[in-house]
Amino acid sequence: MGQSEKFSNTEHSEVSFDEQVQRLHRLTVYGRWLFVACLWLTIAPISIWDLREEFALWQQYFTWVAVRYGLFYHPFATLGLGFCIGMTVAVLVWQSRNILFGLPPQYKKCLEKKVFQIRQQGPNHPLWKWICQ
Repeated sequence: MGQSEKFSNTEHSEVSFDEQVQRLHRLTVYGRWLFVACLWLTIAPISIWDLREEFALWQQYFTWVAVRYGLFYHPFATLGLGFCIGMTVAVLVWQSRNILFGLPPQYKKCLEKKVFQIRQQGPNHPLWKWICQ
């Protein structure tokens, strides 16, 4: 009986560890989307506000040349919108790859290492309550 109890304990521990790795991954996904949402709520409105005069022009005479010159002469607005769009696309591609092909072994190993560190530090770690409880 002692052997089967040990096997049961390690099996339960392994399942728990895998669940904790999945929780950390889920928390990482939420964190990335939260970052993208913050970008769209802070940088994008400022960038769009800087382009407000161009929008009026584009409503009257919309051409791709007008869009190109409007973005060219407002480099900070262009950079801000480009950063928002780029981060959104990057997170979409990253999450789609993980959904379609599974987690890459190197990334999974990194998550496992972080979960092990969180377990070692215990309740003092800021992510303890989200990962280990």
